[in-house]
This record gives sequence, C-alpha cells and structure tokens, in this order.
Amino acid sequence: MDVTREQVRDGLRAARYITNARVETAVFLALVLEKPLLAEGPAGAGKTELAKVLAEMLQTDLVRLQCYEGLDEARALFEWNYQKQLLRIQADRAEGRGWDEVSHHIFSREFLLERPLSRAITAPRTVVLLIDEVDKADPEFEAFLLEVLSDFQVSVPELGTIRAQQRPVVVLTSNRTRELSEALVRRCLHLFVDFPGPDTEAEIVALKVPELDERLRVQVARFVAGLRKLDLRKAPSIAETLDWARGLCALGVHELDAATVRQTLALIVKHEEDLRKAESKVSTLLAAAARS
Repeated sequence: MDVTREQVRDGLRAARYITNARVETAVFLALVLEKPLLAEGPAGAGKTELAKVLAEMLQTDLVRLQCYEGLDEARALFEWNYQKQLLRIQADRAEGRGWDEVSHHIFSREFLLERPLSRAITAPRTVVLLIDEVDKADPEFEAFLLEVLSDFQVSVPELGTIRAQQRPVVVLTSNRTRELSEALVRRCLHLFVDFPGPDTEAEIVALKVPELDERLRVQVARFVAGLRKLDLRKAPSIAETLDWARGLCALGVHELDAATVRQTLALIVKHEEDLRKAESKVSTLLAAAARS
C-alpha cells in the first residue's frame, strides 16, 4: 500500500486514536509490507479499537471475525443456505425439473452464506479484516487461518477457487490467554498494546469526554492506573474509564472523594470480588492519585 509514516500518524490522530511512535511504526509497516498485524496485550487496552480506527483512517469497511472456542471453517468462511436450497429444490421439482438441473442451481454463489473471511476476500475494495481474540479459538483453527492469510483465497468444492479481488488489511488481536503457534506469530508483524500511562489516559479522556473538568480527568486517570496495579480478576479497560468519566459528568461531580468513588466504582470494576478488594483500597488510591 502506498502510504507514508506521516500519513499513518496523522490518520490515527484524525480518527481520535492517541498513540505513540511504536504503534504508528507497526501500523505503517503492516500496510507497506502487506503483512497481518498481531496486536497482543491485556483485555481492554485498545487492540480492537486500533482495527476500527484503521478502517476509519483508510475510509473503508471493517469486517470482524470474533473468535471463540469451537469456531470452525464453516462459521468463519462460508456455509450453504440450506433452507433457501430446499425451497429452490421444491420449486424446481414442482416445475418438473430433474436433479441435474436442480443441483446446478443450488450450488451457485446465490445460495452461499458468506462469513467474515469470505466477505473480506470477495470485497470489491480493500477492507480491514479484524480477527478478534484469536487466542480464544482452538489451536486447530490457526492452521486454517495460516492458509487463508498466506494466499487470500478459498476453495469451494462446488464453485472452485475464489481469490481476493483486493488484499485485505488484516489485524489479529490476542489477550494472551494461551500461546499462539510459532507459525502464526512468524506470519505476522507483532505489536504489544498495553494500558496507557495515566498522562496518556488523561489525554484520551479529554478527547472522548471533553466536558469533564481537567482536574477531575487527571484524578480519574491516576485512580484507574492505581486500580490496575491491584491483583484484580479483570483490570478496568479504557472503555470503562470513559464510562466512569461520563458517569461522573452526569452526576455533576467536580472532584473525586471516597464516597463518590464507592458509589460509582461498579462502572469500572465488574466482578464482586474485585469490588470488595478495590473498596478496601479506595482511600489509599485516592491519596496516591493526589500525590502523583
């Protein structure tokens, strides 16, 4: 793809994605080298958002494949629309057509249900293909992914080989719940996306929730950074930080105090055991946020 580092940097910022030179370089190289970008890091750190912003920056569509245990080729690639095929068979038989004529009709593109991978491959223009949380899929699914990502073509026995009209831009994300295969990792450019520091998160809050007081957004960012250092079952995501900021705005809060934090803590801490742990540390975290 014909793009410069400056265009990538400016495009990400225009799409309101606060980033750094390391992320900008990885995105630039993925576009220029036409290689999949594997973004790994904790859940909620902004990996999926990077793919969404990339699609916005390129002014194209985002095609998302959400991975999960048990995901197979049919659900990721294509399936035949059996109900539509059956209706067509019944209609053709009613008109006296033989099986050869019927089968010719029902195994055509018209009866193919496209899934995310085939949709990205058959798109008439370059799209961003997001393969989200690939670590949740079974290891066997990775071998299939490797084949697709190598050739960007799929074989349908009844139709033959379908090749990509335009090579999609591919972003894979992983929360590192398991190790990915060496073959898949080698196929991709790697980027580790961690939670931002409090200063950067305060910038994100300012960009996304501009109505929040400057002093309060700094307190919010510092408090959340402290929460993430606790041994929680799930650390607060950036999206949850923004939800908390919007909630504080709606409540007319201008400064954090222990009572306000305890009343609104469920906006950023979602598990009961995490809530109990965080509530016991509220005063300490507030004091640390004030000293930072």
